[in-house]
Amino acid sequence: MTERQERARRVLDVELAGLAAVRAHIGASFDRALDLLLACRGKVVVTGVGKSGLVGRKIAATFASTGTPALFLHASEGSHGDLGVLAPGDVLVAASYSGETKELLHLLPLAQRLEIPLLALTGAPGSALGRAADVTLDVSVPDEACPLGLAPTASTTATMAIGDALAVALFEERGFTVEDFAVLHPGGALGRRLLRVEDLMHRDDALPRVVPEATLKDTIAEISRKRLGMTTVVDGAGSLVGIITDGDLRRGLERNGDIRALAAGDLMTREPRTIEQSALAAQAVVAMERAPRPITSLIVLEDGTRRPVGVIHLHDVLRAGVV
Repeated sequence: MTERQERARRVLDVELAGLAAVRAHIGASFDRALDLLLACRGKVVVTGVGKSGLVGRKIAATFASTGTPALFLHASEGSHGDLGVLAPGDVLVAASYSGETKELLHLLPLAQRLEIPLLALTGAPGSALGRAADVTLDVSVPDEACPLGLAPTASTTATMAIGDALAVALFEERGFTVEDFAVLHPGGALGRRLLRVEDLMHRDDALPRVVPEATLKDTIAEISRKRLGMTTVVDGAGSLVGIITDGDLRRGLERNGDIRALAAGDLMTREPRTIEQSALAAQAVVAMERAPRPITSLIVLEDGTRRPVGVIHLHDVLRAGVV
């Protein structure tokens, strides 16, 4: 192992020790912090300066992306006009490892006048911030990873981790779902991963459909019109009984001498692969790639029924950037 590698491992060891220390601090105060945030009828305003401010931005962003309305207020800017974002019903979350940051302490009188509860994330529970807070979470760590003990390293990691713990605990208690997450992440990679089959499928008039009695001519015509290389086969009640692909047509023609008498029911593959409309599009890819034979189209069923409501093609998923 090189000296550089050893140095990197020492840093990570210090940070791990810091996280272990903060984990040991979790107790009744964490429950009170959650109660405070769950009771919030406005928004969560996270504040801090310096490295704590950067961590605060991330905490606010994590809250907002997991269903807790939140924003970040830079403590210095707050003293120069931005305090207007605070309103009755909000909760103020203040991050300061020393608990003595002057810019941050200047915000507290207004919060008190507006009767805004204060949650402190600090490494010094007995500090001015810790004493002023309604609830204080101890984020103190044994050491910083900086060899001089000056640059915030393990302490900022610990504070960010506590923010994550609060955000996750909040959305679990609120019953935050994949559907809720998708609503808040409509764009980017997360949004694409959370697209559902019904968002991408071919539906209504674009859905190929024949009955088992359909002639070979009508079956080929339906496949050609809908341009998906396949058609569903449904019974009189509209329930799925099979699928006919281009490959099924070729194999059926090879097996039968007189093709004029063939009907859709003679050509179809029974029990085709399907997926429900509410499934994630990424799950459709998995189903299409399943062994022993990958396929390119998947019949989409109405949730809880055998009624086909669409078809999703591998190209649809690729165009959407799901994979």
